[in-house]
Amino acid sequence: MNPTTQNEKNPAPETHARTDHAPERTKQGVSDAVGSAKDKVDKAADRIEEGLHHAADVGGQGAHRVADKAGEWHDRSAELGSEARNRAGQATENLREWVREKPVQSIAIALALGWLVGRLLRPHG
Repeated sequence: MNPTTQNEKNPAPETHARTDHAPERTKQGVSDAVGSAKDKVDKAADRIEEGLHHAADVGGQGAHRVADKAGEWHDRSAELGSEARNRAGQATENLREWVREKPVQSIAIALALGWLVGRLLRPHG
């Protein structure tokens, strides 16, 4: 028999060993690739989760600041409203005293203001 023909019919034992291990090597390569991909996905998911937690913390802190400021503004507006009511009350009381002390002048001023407002609101034609 021809040596070339014999090699074609009976491959060398090393070839059998390599082909016998090929499926195992393929399985191992796929497992390694899948494991590596899982690790990368897990790391990415962890980073995303950390980012979301950080964003939620920052958002929560911002919400607390806004609520604190709103409370401060509410308190300040209540103070300003109270001051305005007190000043208006004081001005009204001062006006009443002036009218009691000078009734004729008060009537004259009231008539003059009424006439002026009437002139301003009258249609021109």
